[in-house]
Amino acid sequence: MPLVGANQPQLIRSSQKDEYYQQCLRNNANEAFQTLAGSKRWLHWRKEIQLLSDLAYYGLTTFSGYQTLGEEYVSIIQVDPTLRRVPSRVRRGALVLLHSLFPYLLDKLLVCLENELEAGEEESQGGGIQRATVASPWSPGAWMRGWVRRALEMLTEPQRRACVPAVLALQQGLSIFHRVHVALFYISGAFYHLGKRTAGVSYLRVRGVTGDDGNIRSSYRLLGVISLMQLALTLALQLNNFRQRQRARQEWRQHRNLPSRSQSVDETDSPRASRCILCLEERRHSTSTPCGHLFCWECITEWCNTKTECPLCREKFQPHRLVYLRNY
Repeated sequence: MPLVGANQPQLIRSSQKDEYYQQCLRNNANEAFQTLAGSKRWLHWRKEIQLLSDLAYYGLTTFSGYQTLGEEYVSIIQVDPTLRRVPSRVRRGALVLLHSLFPYLLDKLLVCLENELEAGEEESQGGGIQRATVASPWSPGAWMRGWVRRALEMLTEPQRRACVPAVLALQQGLSIFHRVHVALFYISGAFYHLGKRTAGVSYLRVRGVTGDDGNIRSSYRLLGVISLMQLALTLALQLNNFRQRQRARQEWRQHRNLPSRSQSVDETDSPRASRCILCLEERRHSTSTPCGHLFCWECITEWCNTKTECPLCREKFQPHRLVYLRNY
């Protein structure tokens, strides 16, 4: 019986079929746990239930040496890097852990890092302490949170502040890395999941080669090239936005160092009219929105970092339309 390499559509259909059955198993497990333990405990353990469901699915199929339902659906089998033997039990076990357990641990670690860093910034105000007592002390999230907290306590305050953008950059980097991996799969057609690429597990199909197999692979190569071009364009736009934000911060620092208006002018104005509604203090370096409302330059620029609208009338506008009023 001829065995040839599986093409991209077969691997995608197999993965989609496996995800469908995994979702069915997750839903049944979540419903059973919620019925037995209640909704409150289910909220704390829902990620772990999904992990156990995935481990059970791949443990009964891949680790046991059988085809998954998706692989059986498209008639493909797993092989090791030699393309002549079925993967060993150790390689299959590593594949199951890389495909299910490693993404769970990585997601938990990044979430705990982000939460603890935010809680450290609000520690002086009492934030984060109440949040740490919400989760169950027996959950893996609580154990990982305690481990992350002890690790962060060994860092200095400047190092903690430097970790905040590092975590955000790591999250963005993982998303970009996943998109690059998918584009490379479209081009080469070898590995659809990162776990299979790391474990060196590829696929052969039992059925013979179809006449349009070359055309299928060529079309997917074109899709991979377009995906890489789209990713490059997205990164270029994000870099341009980052440079604009840096330039805006530099301008903000320059305007912040400008002298405020004289005290004699302040005395002639109404105290209520010269106040900024964001900081509730005397307006400094008055800045006008397109709708005509006045705020401090620092206050309105910080506001625009989260909401691109006027704090008073909620009119939408872009931050570059702010007008700094000199000698006002």
